[in-house]
Amino acid sequence: MNTVPVGCGARRALNRRDFVCLAGLAAAGAALFPGGQEGNAAEVDKPKETLVGSNIYGWTQYAARDKKPLEIGEVIAALADAGYDYLENFMNLDRPEENARFADRLRAKGLRPVSLYTGARLHEPGKSDDAIRRILAAAAVCQKAGFEVLSCNPDPIGRSKTDEELKHQAAALEKLGGGLKDLGIRLGIHHHLPEMADQAREFHYNFRNTRAERVGFCYDVHWVWKGGIQPLDALREYGQRVVSWHLRQSRDGVWWEDLDTGDVDYAAVAAYAREHRLPRRFTVELALEPGTQITRSAVENHRRSREFVRRVFEA
Repeated sequence: MNTVPVGCGARRALNRRDFVCLAGLAAAGAALFPGGQEGNAAEVDKPKETLVGSNIYGWTQYAARDKKPLEIGEVIAALADAGYDYLENFMNLDRPEENARFADRLRAKGLRPVSLYTGARLHEPGKSDDAIRRILAAAAVCQKAGFEVLSCNPDPIGRSKTDEELKHQAAALEKLGGGLKDLGIRLGIHHHLPEMADQAREFHYNFRNTRAERVGFCYDVHWVWKGGIQPLDALREYGQRVVSWHLRQSRDGVWWEDLDTGDVDYAAVAAYAREHRLPRRFTVELALEPGTQITRSAVENHRRSREFVRRVFEA
């Protein structure tokens, strides 16, 4: 996602050393989180199937560039024709029933409801509870409509958050993730550049102070790369939390018009995802910035991007 507001290793039999190691980890987890551990995140969300979608943001940019209103029905039809499985839209918090209507529109064209995106003000004690309440109320409707994942980017505030604000945010993420899990939806934390400042202080804090089974990772590979962390390093540390992906490319640091070869080595990322059997909800998110060279239509760029995901991720 962009900042404009309008997303374990392979199983094997346990030997004695594995059991002792896991027992030690469980004991450490109980000490760190008195409420107890709730299982491994990868076990909760094993890859049952491969789904490839598109995020709405790039489509809004193309429509603005062409000075045309966004026709979401046309977007859904174009994605269906190009072989996509879903469209990731913004969660409607004000009118939750609209999320169910969106799911119906997807199904009408042969697509399916998979994931939605939202921001949330979670660092403030006076506002986080209300934000969580509104999201969970909408999520109850979304789950019944078939949605599986909510990608949430905690709101940036124009400066680095204090230690106390990050502590409160982590507790709020735990509460939100637990509430979503009870409903049957996985929470995936998403990040933009503000969270990557100061050696990715907020990025790391969100994960290191929450439980993987409650707070997953919507891995936007390019934003993390742009923030200074190599894609495979992020996977080695937090790959077991991945619940969904956002895929975008750049060349020489400038966003490319479609998903192709470039600054991010997606072949290596795809190999890691296969080897470690990570969840396979791949969301193509094309976006434009000053310097992006546009030579094709939004429809053609998404078609080409779908072929890239098929070729590289075997999806």
